[in-house]
Parts: sequence; structure tokens; C-alpha cells
Amino acid sequence: MLADDGAVIVKLWFHLAKDAQRKRLKKLEKNPQTSSRVQPTDWKHFELYDKFRKISERAIRRTDAGHAPWHLVEAEDRRYRELTAGRIVLAALQKSLEPVAPKKPAAQPLAKPVRRSRSTSAENTTILDHVDLTLKLNDKEYKEQLEKYQGKLTKLVWAAWQKKVSSVALFEGWDAAGKGSAIRRVTEAMDPRLYRIIPIAAPTDEERAQHYLWRFWRHMPRAGVTAIFDRSWYGRVLVERVEGFAQPEEWQRSFLEINDFEEQLARHGIALSKFWIHISKEEQLRRFKLRETVSFKRYKITEEDWRNRAKWDAYKGAINDMVAHTSSEFSPWTIVSGNDRKYARVQILHTLCDHLEKALD
Repeated sequence: MLADDGAVIVKLWFHLAKDAQRKRLKKLEKNPQTSSRVQPTDWKHFELYDKFRKISERAIRRTDAGHAPWHLVEAEDRRYRELTAGRIVLAALQKSLEPVAPKKPAAQPLAKPVRRSRSTSAENTTILDHVDLTLKLNDKEYKEQLEKYQGKLTKLVWAAWQKKVSSVALFEGWDAAGKGSAIRRVTEAMDPRLYRIIPIAAPTDEERAQHYLWRFWRHMPRAGVTAIFDRSWYGRVLVERVEGFAQPEEWQRSFLEINDFEEQLARHGIALSKFWIHISKEEQLRRFKLRETVSFKRYKITEEDWRNRAKWDAYKGAINDMVAHTSSEFSPWTIVSGNDRKYARVQILHTLCDHLEKALD
């Protein structure tokens, strides 16, 4: 991922034979100026030298790649070690600065999802067409279920804090779908000390200088805390794809990168919940017009919202691909029926409770 985005990766393995390591540890111990550098764990690891060597060989073999090769450096002689390492780093930097003709890798076709259409044509059925947007709750049902699941979530969040189980909840959806109001109903049930909301906008200059996932990696929650993303890393395969900010080969490879990233979170024990709030095109238009007429909602509607609406079909196809290629057993998508705000909020709270219960078990 990093190499594809232009990073220069230099991996150096400094090898020391077992006898040479024993001599070096003893020499360090005898010198008063360096004796503190030798800890009991160093000798413990020395006793496990053969196991470390086997595991290290396997790690090097499994992670040696053309775009990021390992360089094995004999480390017994200090002068040789330092000169060799310096030459390797220098050569890598010089190679990265050499002018090369622009070369675009051929865009790889996406694997065709089973029972799901990949077409961006509005005439073809997508996964969004199977969402029942007629689902509703009356005021009484909404009040009862909101109280039920907010109360349940409150207990689960504190249990997660005690067991040091972290959560990540990300919210995506159409403009005016109700992401903000849904997040507010979630946080109403949580102690402010136990969650963080991360609003995602256009990347800064600092963020653009890194791999696109970098700005999300650094917001992963500490043990027992919930991170709530208002928009997320899926911008890569949505807005960046549709608006042309990412080349086809970039957003296409992002499906695999995102799946790997989310699998790492799941294996770490993080409860991951992903929501796409779906509304009809007609309902979006109604909400847009309401925002224009109500003074305290007018700030929510911009020219960009209308421009995005004009690309509804392109976004619909991108959403279909996103769900088809990144809904996995360890991080499934929840497509929320959002025409009725009350139903959407309860569906989200219910799902969060289920995911957190499963993580705690």
C-alpha cells in the first residue's frame, strides 16, 4: 500500500551469530558506560536464540517483496555494518529521485460479486434497490424502543470499558440522510468520557502527504473507548472515485486495502459497525427543500449538495460496489432504511447493541 503511493521503503535486518551476540553482551556488561544497556531480558532472549532465528527467517521470507525487499546485513563488524546500511539507504533514495516516464498500471477489473450487480447504470438493480424504505415507527413505538436500546447501550458501553473492549462505528449515507441526528441518539446513551466523534472532511496537506488510511489509523480508540466516524475511509471508493480524485487503479486496489485494515481491527478485538443510511431520491429532494426554507437549517444545504445529487446514479453504482466488496464476516455493512428517521435511529441503536454484545462475549 505504501509503495503504491510512492513511499520509499528500506528494510534492514542486522544479523549477528549466536557466539558473536554472547561476546557483545559480555563486552557491554564489563564496560561501566554500557553495562546498563544489558538487561535480564537480553540474556533471556539469548537463551532463545535458535527459536528467534527460526521465526525471524520465516518472517523475512513471508515479507520479502519486490516493492519492499529485505536487506540482510552482517552486523559483527561495526564499520562494515554502518557503511553497508548507509549505502543501501542512499541507493534507495537516489533510485526514488531518478526521473522516470509516467507509467500507469493497468486498471484491474473488480471481481464480480456473487448475486450482486456491479453496474453503475441506474437501469440495473443494485443492493440499494432491495432496501425497504416503507419501514416506519409511530411515536409510541419510537419512544419505547429508543428508551430500550439507549438504556441497553449505556450498560454495554460501561461493560466494554471495564473489559477494555474498544468499538468503532462509522456512518456513511446520502446527503441529508440523517447521519448527524443518528449519531446524537447514540451519544445520548454514552458517557462523554467513553467516546470520541471524528468528523471527516477533505484531507489536509499533511494528510495528503501520507497514505490515505493514515488519517484514520491515528484515530483508532484506546482500550474500552468508542470512536465514531462521521464519514470514513470509504470516501476513497465513493467521493474520490466519483469525483475523479482517485485514479481507477487507486480506488480499485482500495477494496483489498480496506478489507485488510478492517480485518486487523477485528482480530484486535475491536467491535466494528458500519452503517449506510439509505433514503430515496424523492425523500432527499424533500429534505433539501426543507433546509432551504427553514432558517436554522439553511446552513446545512450548499451548492455541493445539489451538485452531488446530480450524480446520484454514479454514486449509487459506487455504493453497490463498496458494499459488495467490503461487507465481510468480520465487518458487515448495515444498510439502514432511512426514509423514516425514527426507524433509522432505532435500527442503528439495535445493531450497535448486538455488535457490542457479541464482542463482549
